[in-house]
Amino acid sequence: MSENKIGVYICTDCGIGDALDVEKLQQVATGEMRAPVCKTHPFLCSDEGVNVIKEDLNNEGVNKIVVAACSQRVNQDAFDFDTLKYVTERVNLREHVVWTQPPNEETTQLIADDNLRMGITRAGKAEPAVPNIMDINRTIMVVGGGVTGLTSALECANAGQEVVLVEKSSELGGWSKKMYKGYPTAEPYSELTKPAIDKKIEAVKGNDKIKVHTNTEISQIEGQPGMFNVTLGNNGSSETITIGAVVVATGWKPYDPSKLEHLGYGKYKNVVTNVEMEEMASKGAISRPSDGKKAESVLFVQCAGQRDAEHLPYCSSVCCNVSLKQAKYVRELNPDAGAYIIYKDMRTPGLYENFYKAAQDDDGIFLTKGEILGMEEASDGSIEVNVNHQLLGKEMKIKADVVVLAAGMVTNLLPEGYEPNNLTEEYVGVMEQKETQDGVIEELMPTPTTLHLKYRQSPELPHLKYGFPDSHFICFPYETRRTGIYAAGAVRHPMDSNQSVNDATGAALKAIQCLEQTSQGKAVHPRTWDQTFPEFRLDSCTQCRRCTVECPFGVLDEDEKGTPKENPYRCRRCGTCMGACPQRIISFKDYTVDMISSMIKAIQVPDEGTFIVCLICENDAYPAIDMAALNRMNLNPHFRFISLRCLGGTNLVWVADALSKGIDGLLLVGCQYGDDYQCHYIKGSKMASERLGKVQETLDRLMLEAERVEQVQLAINEWDKLPQIMEDFYKKIDDIGANPYKGF
Repeated sequence: MSENKIGVYICTDCGIGDALDVEKLQQVATGEMRAPVCKTHPFLCSDEGVNVIKEDLNNEGVNKIVVAACSQRVNQDAFDFDTLKYVTERVNLREHVVWTQPPNEETTQLIADDNLRMGITRAGKAEPAVPNIMDINRTIMVVGGGVTGLTSALECANAGQEVVLVEKSSELGGWSKKMYKGYPTAEPYSELTKPAIDKKIEAVKGNDKIKVHTNTEISQIEGQPGMFNVTLGNNGSSETITIGAVVVATGWKPYDPSKLEHLGYGKYKNVVTNVEMEEMASKGAISRPSDGKKAESVLFVQCAGQRDAEHLPYCSSVCCNVSLKQAKYVRELNPDAGAYIIYKDMRTPGLYENFYKAAQDDDGIFLTKGEILGMEEASDGSIEVNVNHQLLGKEMKIKADVVVLAAGMVTNLLPEGYEPNNLTEEYVGVMEQKETQDGVIEELMPTPTTLHLKYRQSPELPHLKYGFPDSHFICFPYETRRTGIYAAGAVRHPMDSNQSVNDATGAALKAIQCLEQTSQGKAVHPRTWDQTFPEFRLDSCTQCRRCTVECPFGVLDEDEKGTPKENPYRCRRCGTCMGACPQRIISFKDYTVDMISSMIKAIQVPDEGTFIVCLICENDAYPAIDMAALNRMNLNPHFRFISLRCLGGTNLVWVADALSKGIDGLLLVGCQYGDDYQCHYIKGSKMASERLGKVQETLDRLMLEAERVEQVQLAINEWDKLPQIMEDFYKKIDDIGANPYKGF
């Protein structure tokens, strides 16, 4: 492109002109920073203000725009210029300066001056995006032919997409096909419904956009969104197809009831699971398995092996409704029979609470909060259950013809033989030793189950601690850590058929959205506007493998030497690879290691007084600062904020640059990590923390204290904690004392 011509546009509205010396800002822009164009406007986001910028783009040759006004999170439509022609940088003078600092103070002006310096530097180091646009395949593959998979397939087809539906068994329908009846769906929530699964199966079979493969499993998936190559295996034969995106709807399996002998399963014939109860009802009668005698009393044990550290630590969420439904079976199939439900807690969220109330109104259904103390088989084959009645505070015995255990749901992504209660790795597998140029290392070798991905990191989806696929459960529930692959239904977390139908629709829409974004060379969630791609100077690569290991999304594979192999459409543009690389060979058109280093160097560090640079993530920390500003909270004036896509992109060279410049401390503020992480890039905050654990070597080289660098976790809704976080770190650095490099 042509030579840089930066235009700086300063807004004086929203209190900016009243709190700052705007002429001084202009002098910083045109004098010190040598911007050829600098203009002010009293209402820059108005049509008139935006036209000032557009006229300079069209008539003055400006190709890099610095808007010094409000937060980058607002007025995005007003300052939306062609990203393929222009660079636009937002400098936050409103929220990050005048709304958090006293007006017309020297320190307030210094913050604004530094923010403008950094913004102009950032714009100067950036280039317009060059999208990598290729022809893509728009077929969506749905894996699993139960109610979730059938719904996803129909939703995709109805939206005009071609669909390949893969089911490993000989028929469609899954568990829903085996259900006797479904929950009530209308007032007064007392009448059970007939499953509509057969109609859904016929709709799929009759849709000419859906190609169904039964008795088929996936042998391998390789590639990236828009161009996945999938090998399907069917009865010894195989074929390879090309698809664009995947919806994983492989469902669930019951928790292994053989582990519930303490509740009588496998010990007494008349103790069954809720799945076996469903099969029994489908035959038209509730009978004792031991002798076929019609059951006059049935007792349901809730949380059988659930919410139990020795079995399933989690609640499967649907079992209470299932037992209420099956208690209705008992009453409908034999009006003289009675049902007992012994629960820890009844969990019937939303409108299902009405279903619970309808069951309470049935005189033949007895519900109580209790704990099973033990059970014995009587001489007539019935089961005597000893219950601690927690509402009455006493023990009681109930004699039942059949005992039904509400066993939980386990995701089908979990391989056979693995227990949800003791998973610690994010991939399921075994540890093996591998020899690399860095010596012998231990590496997890995952166990393939469903997708057989040909990815460097894992052949399956990374999981959370119970085997459910990892996703950002707050903002992006359907996303997995494999771009273009979306999980839906009970494979994602326990849910019933009605919930699975809604989930299937959401996943289908995300798969379609992914294809649309990919066709434009854009990222998916959360940087959906981003058309940049990581660029690699592979001639300087040392094959250290850090980028291929640390990428949260498995973007990079490796060749036989360990050199990264790009799959750009898998990338979500977080920059974690950029932070991981010790050789600094990875960059984006508008985001580089040198850019952030140059911004740090552009700051005017005072010769006296404690001074701190704060690296903030754009997804939680940046908006938290904005919200503190909206609430007019005062922030310590001795901090300067630099926004990163994610803390995972933090390169240790920035630590060295900041401290060697004389900056007294470096504070990293990012999303929460751990079990309840809120990082939009899954592992970004965690990777930054692990990387900072190695910063001691850098600080030792500079002969500085490790305490000068700290990372804190800040959720977006914890904005009110920010002032104290800053004050605490400021005091700690102030107590340590001035950086000995200050003034050099």
